[in-house]
Amino acid sequence: MSLRDQRRQPPGFSDTDLASSASVDEEEDENGGSSSSNGSGASLPPAPAPRPAAEQARHWRDVFWLGVFVIHLLAFGVGFALLGINHFSRADRLNIDRFTNITGGGNSSQPPVAQPQQQQQQQQSGRVELTETYWPFYGVAGGAGALLAWAWLSLLGTHASQMMKVSVHGLTTYLAVISVLCFWTEHFLWGVAFAVGAALQFLYVMSVLDRFPFTMLVLQKAVKMVWNLPEVMRVAYVFVVIMLCWMALWSFGVSGVIASSMDDSGRWWLLVIFAVSLFWTGAVFCNTVHVIVSGMVFLVLMHGSRNAASMPPKPLLKSLRYAVTTSFGSICYGSLFTAAIRTLRWEIRGVRSKIGSNECLLCCVDFLFHLVETLVRFFNKYAYVEIAVNGKGFNPSARDAWELFQSTGIEALIAYDCSGAVLLMDIILGGMITGTCTGVWTWFKRSDKVIMVGSTAILIGMVLVGLAVVVVESAVTSIYVCYAEDPSLIQRWDAEFFDQMSEALHQRLQYRSARAREVINRQHDQLSDIPI
Repeated sequence: MSLRDQRRQPPGFSDTDLASSASVDEEEDENGGSSSSNGSGASLPPAPAPRPAAEQARHWRDVFWLGVFVIHLLAFGVGFALLGINHFSRADRLNIDRFTNITGGGNSSQPPVAQPQQQQQQQQSGRVELTETYWPFYGVAGGAGALLAWAWLSLLGTHASQMMKVSVHGLTTYLAVISVLCFWTEHFLWGVAFAVGAALQFLYVMSVLDRFPFTMLVLQKAVKMVWNLPEVMRVAYVFVVIMLCWMALWSFGVSGVIASSMDDSGRWWLLVIFAVSLFWTGAVFCNTVHVIVSGMVFLVLMHGSRNAASMPPKPLLKSLRYAVTTSFGSICYGSLFTAAIRTLRWEIRGVRSKIGSNECLLCCVDFLFHLVETLVRFFNKYAYVEIAVNGKGFNPSARDAWELFQSTGIEALIAYDCSGAVLLMDIILGGMITGTCTGVWTWFKRSDKVIMVGSTAILIGMVLVGLAVVVVESAVTSIYVCYAEDPSLIQRWDAEFFDQMSEALHQRLQYRSARAREVINRQHDQLSDIPI
């Protein structure tokens, strides 16, 4: 073992434990899909120890994706403005609805010349809808989402454990209640969808119930870290305000779409496209906060405390400058794929663990599993810590983080932790509450538009609450990266927490060693039964 490997290897573990841990796939859910469970045992190339972000010369990374994101913002911003203005104060102000006969099946036989006459008749009968009809609904959605984000951050330091428990157990109940309400209002498809979601949430919680003590321990220490850094909390508040400004323009355009004269299929297609745009924008803002907070947490752990004499001057401003300039292209690139791959990995691992003796189905799922695991190597959330610390591109950062966890065996501990799933439950619950508040008011005003307005309001709430939750997720990822890079950093920060993590890692490596022996013995028995 090289000197670098000895420095990275956690104390109390042998090479046999690490080798056996890299030989077995972990068939259980985990916190964020950030690293592969089928380790390659690859060692990192020799490199100097990471320096604080302020000491490194930064270069612009992933500039192409930075340009794509900026062009996307400009194009969609203009589109939102035009669609909103088209039905603001007057129906079809810009005469855009003449194109609805192309997308709408019901209007295809009517010539475009007759459209203004039809709209005039609708206006006289009081059936023409305007942008401002739906603007108050999305104002409620933005206000409710911002209020939930503020409340979550405010209660973080005093009632963190209770909040996590409410998010875990309350989400199942909330999904079940929403399902009943959907059946009551005769929206059977949505009722079935929410009922299935409640059932899957309940099954997942029951399957990982034994991991919650360790998960709560990690989350509480992450909360302790960010609560002692009030400047990172203010960063989250600032980005919530910035996101609200973009959502004002977004909801203005969506209101114009709902008020347009196109048929429901055309509206839904536009809403899906706009939802993808909002999802990417929200993910970029969340991961920008992720990089800023990760840089701050890494510096605090490296220097021992926030007030250490060795801390560089104005570390928050430097982390912010790097995140919105040289590293912003990497953030835009990773935000486009990371969340989707993490979600896909959770689903595939859940299906894989439930397959019995159906070898054909297991073979197909295994192929998808290893394909996703390969993608995880290049798209994981721990890459943002490497971006914050070293200023590298997204793919090199993701690969280095993946190899770091594999070479040290920390991946076994990460696979056991469910902190990412718990935080995701917070985000979903926040979105559901926001959508419910908006949907109830919409029901009394425009009952036929509840689904359209409510579903988009859920997305607004999830994005805003996600901006608050990401500060804790950043602390969790930074703690794991620091523990894998140099365990003494965690020991110096919190010796008791270091002992608890080391004990948990030792138990996970022993579990994987036992599973490795079981798999080898089973394969040996199968080969011995085959006649020569």
